[in-house]
Amino acid sequence: MVDRLVVRLASLARRVGRPLQRAWYTRLVRGSVAQCGPGLRVNGPSEVSGGRSVRLGSNVHFNGAMITGGGGLSIGDNFHSGRDLRIMTANHRWKGATELPYDSEIELRPVTIEDNVWLGERVTVLPGAFIGEGAIVGAGAVVSGRIEPLSVAAGVPARPVGERDREHYESVKAAGRFH
Repeated sequence: MVDRLVVRLASLARRVGRPLQRAWYTRLVRGSVAQCGPGLRVNGPSEVSGGRSVRLGSNVHFNGAMITGGGGLSIGDNFHSGRDLRIMTANHRWKGATELPYDSEIELRPVTIEDNVWLGERVTVLPGAFIGEGAIVGAGAVVSGRIEPLSVAAGVPARPVGERDREHYESVKAAGRFH
């Protein structure tokens, strides 16, 4: 009988606790950015620094993220990420640095992520990256350059490994069916 009670209490704690955590994480991120469309959902621990340069579209979903946005970050509508996303828009200057391995100058480079992008678990996006509309980036990838629209990319550094079916993508988009 005690075992059943413990199981029921644990189940209740999960059902009540998870929505409260989600609401808390979402509130923290929403309050940390310059602009945020409706439908933001943050399902895991997340932190945004340099938020005055961060703009989030509508229906943006994070499952835990660390974002340094001082260099400028724009995320479009219907964005989804796996757990442990990292986005960086700033880096120490190492080219032409006056000290080794780098100096105290910080280089800011904006990151752009267009609409309907899905980034897998533990993806890292480096300063200056561009991820085009409808792209998918596989788990563990490091995006350091440009990922073309509708590309499926993976690896370190992230490289195209496939492409979405454009006709199907456009028909689902035109129907307004977004997760």
